[in-house]
Amino acid sequence: MLLSSWLSLLAVCLLGAISPGPSLAMVLRSTLAGGRVAGLAAGLAHGLAVACYALLTVAGLSVVIARTPQLFIALQLAGAGWLIYLGTAALRSHSAKARTIGQETPNPAVGPSRAAANGFMVAFLNPKLALFMLALFSQFVPAEPSWSVYFLLVLTISVTDALWYCLVALVFSRPAWLAQLQSHGRRVDRVLGGTLVLLGTAVIVRLVW
Repeated sequence: MLLSSWLSLLAVCLLGAISPGPSLAMVLRSTLAGGRVAGLAAGLAHGLAVACYALLTVAGLSVVIARTPQLFIALQLAGAGWLIYLGTAALRSHSAKARTIGQETPNPAVGPSRAAANGFMVAFLNPKLALFMLALFSQFVPAEPSWSVYFLLVLTISVTDALWYCLVALVFSRPAWLAQLQSHGRRVDRVLGGTLVLLGTAVIVRLVW
């Protein structure tokens, strides 16, 4: 793959990663509730889920999803249900207790393992990722099979995604930022939780309407 082509791929992947959505809300929520380690776990797990979709896309399985409306709708409904569940949990949670500046004492309600599971599921239960990658990768996959190019495609999109959300976790887990967030913990929970519920509900309404 030419360097210019790879830079184009990288730019598209970065734009896709930084666009606001449920994934950003989940990483922020994990960082607020569990601290830096939980936020990093959510970011890395999100990148892993993106890598899984990338592998499926390269293998051609995303074509099956795109051509099977029933399967696509089922995945969309599952993803919407998961978003509503996460949003409801955030709305019911209590604001985090203030921490001493510089300490890393995660809220046990959202530990690294749970944050990782949430980060993975938010990405994996989003079938639009498969369609996005199908449209994106079709521009860069060579006519002749090339496992080196396939590996580069998967590595680029997954690492870009994971690094972006880990950066988000690192920035918002700094004591000054985290102290400000935690001082308005309940309000932040309500905003993020409401956003997740609205996103999930909007998907269901769009599918059922």
